[in-house]
Amino acid sequence: MTLHALLFDVDGTLADTERDGHRPAFNQAFADAGLDWRWDAELYGKLLAVTGGKERMKYYIDHFRPDYSKPDNFDELVAELHQAKTRHYAALAARGGIPMRPGVKRLLAEARDAGLRLAIATTTTPENVTVLLEHSLGSGTQDWFEVIAAGDIVPAKKPAPDIYHYALEKMGLNAADCLALEDSENGLHASRGAGLKTLITVNDYTLDHDFSGAAVVLSDLGEPDAPNRLLAGPDLGRPYVDVAYLRALHAN
Repeated sequence: MTLHALLFDVDGTLADTERDGHRPAFNQAFADAGLDWRWDAELYGKLLAVTGGKERMKYYIDHFRPDYSKPDNFDELVAELHQAKTRHYAALAARGGIPMRPGVKRLLAEARDAGLRLAIATTTTPENVTVLLEHSLGSGTQDWFEVIAAGDIVPAKKPAPDIYHYALEKMGLNAADCLALEDSENGLHASRGAGLKTLITVNDYTLDHDFSGAAVVLSDLGEPDAPNRLLAGPDLGRPYVDVAYLRALHAN
């Protein structure tokens, strides 16, 4: 088998967008609407069990705010709050406030130079993806990705595998020809459900997730001068993830 493509999750994988981007953007949207909802870092970690921003807000009300009386237009309110959150997130990203995780920019550039095809498979909105790539990765970098499968393009979000099936279909590739890069248990269920071998880089919110079935679990992608830590899986003898590492992992 030859490695042809890399499929990347976004939130928590490319950047620490959950803690440093989406959470403060949600809180600003709530404040603007005059709501007393506030998500601190600890609570947000619990809410991340649910994928999708609109779904997360509904889960919050159902499980953490029994005192809140839903108005008749609750679904419309949630949709409006989500749109406001997206605007605040875009403004934060545009200020360069959400840096890429270690090794991401280097690996993407190396993969392109090596002729690997790139795609994104995420539950976040296309707008969020675009603004993050343009302002945190660099102008024009969204064009590096041949497919950006994002948001509500499929009805069932992660841990359902639908978003990966969609990306693979658009690329005309089999799962066996690709590697997925994820950061969470829900993401792993989605990628594995689509038959993809998966590399995991953990973050503060996903350290204690169950990554059974992952090809390897790492602290991050690492840099030549800042090695990553191997948390689970084979030791391939390299202190950071590059194209040679990915090819060896894919063949392993």
